[in-house]
Amino acid sequence: MCRTGEEAEPPKAGSIAGTDAAFTALLEDSAEELYEAAPCGYLSTLMDGTIAKANARLLGWLGLDRESVVGRKRFADLLTVGGKLYHETHFAPLLRMQGELHGIALEIKAADGARLPVLISSQIKYSSEGEPLLIRTTVFDASDRRAYEEELLRRSQEAQRARAEAEQARQEAEKARLRAEADRKRLADALTVLQQSLVPTSLPDVPGLETAVHYHTASDDQLGGDFYDLFPLDAARWAFFLGDVCGKGPQAAALTSLTRYTLRAAAHHDPEPVSALTTLNTVLHERYGADGDPRYCTVIFGIVEPGLEDGQVALRLASGGHPPALVLRSDGRAEFLRTPGGMLVGALPAAPFSTAHTVLAPGDTLLLYTDGLTEARTGPTRKDLYGEDALQVFAAALAPAAPQDVVDSLIALLNGFGAGLDDDTALLALGAPANRPGIPPGDGGVAMRPLYIAARDV
Repeated sequence: MCRTGEEAEPPKAGSIAGTDAAFTALLEDSAEELYEAAPCGYLSTLMDGTIAKANARLLGWLGLDRESVVGRKRFADLLTVGGKLYHETHFAPLLRMQGELHGIALEIKAADGARLPVLISSQIKYSSEGEPLLIRTTVFDASDRRAYEEELLRRSQEAQRARAEAEQARQEAEKARLRAEADRKRLADALTVLQQSLVPTSLPDVPGLETAVHYHTASDDQLGGDFYDLFPLDAARWAFFLGDVCGKGPQAAALTSLTRYTLRAAAHHDPEPVSALTTLNTVLHERYGADGDPRYCTVIFGIVEPGLEDGQVALRLASGGHPPALVLRSDGRAEFLRTPGGMLVGALPAAPFSTAHTVLAPGDTLLLYTDGLTEARTGPTRKDLYGEDALQVFAAALAPAAPQDVVDSLIALLNGFGAGLDDDTALLALGAPANRPGIPPGDGGVAMRPLYIAARDV
């Protein structure tokens, strides 16, 4: 967010002359002054990233003078090592494709070596002929958000002490509590919007493939770390992935965003599952390992090729430390599709991955899930974990079942865990449509099916 504390003091209530004077003073601000003294950073770059203009606010954060920046540095030079890599592999390519990007979390380096967390929004300016001319970027200081949360906690503690001292103090504390509730509600709403930006709001229609998805977040005031996606590679193949990052909150959100964009970019460069996971491992380790605070994720990445002979669907996938996929066969069997050798992605400089293959016959369904499902606590004391064995028995009782039927049944199971479900849970099911009367083979997809959202889900 932009820095605060720089707004002019409002005129006294009832003072018409004071109000007129305030508006007059505001209108006398020059455009240059508004640009230079804005509460956030502004810069304009050429299409190759060379900085052509930067305001005083940004230069002050960087601790640099204008002469050493304008025409001498590129936008990527202001970023940390991980930020440069992310800019080259994701930010810049996406910006060129979409024309604008908003709210991207990065870190900029100051002259003294300090790092400032920021949110970046960029937009390309085009000529009347549609040629890209330059890139305009807004830099928001995100460090105030942490201070803001600490201030909310401090106020709450002071209010509790005040209520114990006197009735008047109790009344003042009540007002503070109401203000804090409103602030928390706004924060929860913001977290909801941000959470929805980290996962697709719908799945695309894939000819010859049925799909279903579900996402449950365990906390209303923490960003979840589970993620998934399904996107086309070419006319015949689609890529998919589902995973879980370490941690919660804003750091998990940043890691999720980096993971999703890396896998998407890697898939279009080399769609082999092992290659995609290897690229992600390198990116995460270089981004976080050098800081002494390694961050990692578990993920399954795969390639699906529907529309084969007799309505079959071919699958190739690799796993990085993730629970194994479960296949529900049309003959009533439920079997795990093991991917041996997969390690946590990002934990080590190099990690081995291997590819598993399977073919879904009509009526077969592949289920991917995060460990929130298998690590749900069950039993009277909530000390037992649900586990993979119980999941396989549950799935065998469902088989054969279409993807949406599988996900619906698992949603009912999750709801039955109650307080025992204390972690985020994501489900993604892919299936070869069964040869049902009246439905042509290969026509089982559902165009842009919306997510199934249950109570307390984001």
